[in-house]
Parts: sequence; structure tokens; C-alpha cells
Amino acid sequence: MALVLVLAAAIWGLGHLLRVPGQARWTMIALLYVAVLALNVALPDGHPAREALGGSAGEWLVLGGLGVLVWLYSRGLKRLKERVRPENRKPEPVPGAFAEGELDRYARHIVLREIGGLGQKRLKDAKVLVVGAGGLGSPALLYLAAAGVGTVGVIDDDEVEATNLQRQVAHGDSRIGMPKVFSAEKAMREVNPYVVVRPYHRRLSQEIAADLIGDYDIVLDGTDSFETRYLVNRVCAEKGVPLIGAALSQWEGQIATWAPRDGAPCYQCVFPEPPAPGLAPSCAEAGVLGPLPGVVGAMMAVEAVKEITGAGEGLRGRMLIYDALFGETRMILTKRRADCPVCGG
Repeated sequence: MALVLVLAAAIWGLGHLLRVPGQARWTMIALLYVAVLALNVALPDGHPAREALGGSAGEWLVLGGLGVLVWLYSRGLKRLKERVRPENRKPEPVPGAFAEGELDRYARHIVLREIGGLGQKRLKDAKVLVVGAGGLGSPALLYLAAAGVGTVGVIDDDEVEATNLQRQVAHGDSRIGMPKVFSAEKAMREVNPYVVVRPYHRRLSQEIAADLIGDYDIVLDGTDSFETRYLVNRVCAEKGVPLIGAALSQWEGQIATWAPRDGAPCYQCVFPEPPAPGLAPSCAEAGVLGPLPGVVGAMMAVEAVKEITGAGEGLRGRMLIYDALFGETRMILTKRRADCPVCGG
């Protein structure tokens, strides 16, 4: 048995030196185990090769059973950790001060005249809430984290499915079945460990919307639910929180910044009521180009950075429409409506 354990250790060590992925190394060790078990079963008692391999299949079966139990325990523990609710996690570091070496990652921002060191400090102090961790939320979340936004909240009650992976770049095949907010949190921390992530695995409802949105400086809405869009718009207007909203349809995307407290229209000024059933099918019903959410979601992160730092001209009072099929963009001016039930009068 000692000889086999030495061989297993040699496979693991050599694989580590050659940078072979851990899964491949475990596969080779499992094949070695199966071969040893098969020889112990096939060879007669007293055979020299069987004696060299331990002499008994029972011992190897017990060892294999223990290995399976340890693996199941570690997998179960990992899944439990992934599902820990945010309020039960250990306290996050207070955002504000840059950690040692953190500024190096923002060097390309700091040399931009429109952002600079002051703008990067504003990003560090900012708190941004992203509603939805799907097609639009995924790229937006990754780029907000990479840009150095100090605190990023994400709310979504959905779990990762195989059909999401064609466009939702924050998630991977190994995280199918995991709540999207925890999958996105993991991806964001891999991009930037200095960001404070607040995952909310729940649906944004009327009961929690005001308290949640009121705790953030900017909201990004990437949902495909009209009910949620109108709710987010109303609460953001009441709280005076700028709202960057986007939507997708097959080959086309649109994005605008709604800020009625600063004179710009709100979402309901432009879209007074939701479309009739069937006129605006969901992505699942009508389909959507895989890279399109990446383009528009990245635009959402760009507009958030501009809102926080004051760089350039944002999309207040304007709606950008991107047609991926024909490679065209259009800009539409938007105005407030005096009879808008959210911000009129």
C-alpha cells in the first residue's frame, strides 16, 4: 500500500510542478486507484504483485469509501458557505481608504485627465446597486469591480442555469445551480478583492425597495421585468438617486440615465405604461444575441463611472439605441412629462 501512496504523491507533486490542473491530477490518481483495486480483485491470493499492492481489496475499498466521504463533506461544506446569507457573514472592511498596492491597478484611470486621483477616490467612496445579475448585470458588475467602485450591491432571486451561460459572463459552468448573486460575488472578488460586495439573494419587492435603494448613490437596472423597472424608477425618483436603465431585444439594446431630481426625465416619462402582453417578449421567448448584453452592460458601467466622477457628458435626457445587426447607433432626446405620475408637476 505504501508503494501506491508514494506513486499517488508523485503524480500530484509532478503535476503541480508542470502546472497541471487539479482536476486532471485527481483524475489520474483515481485511475491509479481503480487499477490497483482491479489487480487486487483479479490476482490470486499470495501473488507477488498483489502482495506489493497491499494484498487485500477490502483495505482499498475502505480507503476509497473514506475518500468519497471526505469529498462529499467538502462539497457540502462549500455549498453551505456559498448560501450563507449576507447578514450572517463576517463584517466587511470599511470602504474608503486604499489598501497598500491597490492604487497600482487603477493606474490607467489615474492618468486620465477626466478621472485622475480625485475621481478614483470618488469611485472608492461610491456605493452602487445593480438590480439583476443576468445578461446586463453580469458585465456591469465585473466592470464596476474592476473600476474600483468601493461598494457594489447586487440583488437577484434567480439561480444560474445552463441557458444563461451564452451571455451572462459573470457565471460559469461550475456554478450552475448557485444563486446568481453569490456567483457574481465570486467573479467580482476574483477581479478585485478590494471591493465590498453586498449580495441580496431575494426579489426586489415593494417592502424592501425604499430602504435598499436609499442606501446607495446610483442604481443600475438590468432586469427584464416591467414590474421591477417601474418600481425601481419610482423609488429612485422619490429618493433622488440617479438610475441607469437598459433593456435588450434580440439584436438591439437601449440605455439611458433617469434623474428627475436634476431636471432629467424618469423612465415613466418616456414609457408611461408597460406594453401589452406579447408586444415585448422576453429573451427566453424571442432570443437575444450573446455578446449584446456585454456591449450594453459595459455601457451601463461606463455611465456609472461618469456619474460618479463627473467625467464627460452622461445620458441624462438622452437615450442611446444600439442596433447590433446593422452596426448602427441612434441618439434620442427625452423630455419630462408634466402629467407623469412619478415626477410630473
